[in-house]
Amino acid sequence: MKLIPVSTENRSAYLNLLLLADESEEIINEYIHEGEMFAIEYENKIVGVALFTFPIELVVELKNIAIDPNYRGKGIGKLILSDACTIYQNRGYSKMIVGTANSSIENIAFYQKAGFRMSEIKKDFFKKYPKPIYENGIQALDMIMFEKKFR
Repeated sequence: MKLIPVSTENRSAYLNLLLLADESEEIINEYIHEGEMFAIEYENKIVGVALFTFPIELVVELKNIAIDPNYRGKGIGKLILSDACTIYQNRGYSKMIVGTANSSIENIAFYQKAGFRMSEIKKDFFKKYPKPIYENGIQALDMIMFEKKFR
């Protein structure tokens, strides 16, 4: 498994992968050119993407992580988070944050298993999306924020 940096001008080529984690192309276009993006290579094939932004000093935000459904459940996501935390900790960042919808039951469990703790709820965050999002029979309304401190 390897993280391959993606230049700003080539990021649109990964839109289909980004859409696996964020259903709104309009919203993705608001952040696609921010921060650092990495293609995720596994067994010599691009199987996912991760995009990190830097909202405030010493804080890195995992803005989007998506793994091709055929490669989920193999521990790739957990490895990516571990590698990314190491990279950004070594660069002097103090923590990583990530948000997911109240309806994303699998993601909520995933981030906690990866060592993240709930830190905040952004009420009505998903009301700004062009179309309502439903997962697990639940409407996505609120963003649950998680954080993992490096020190």
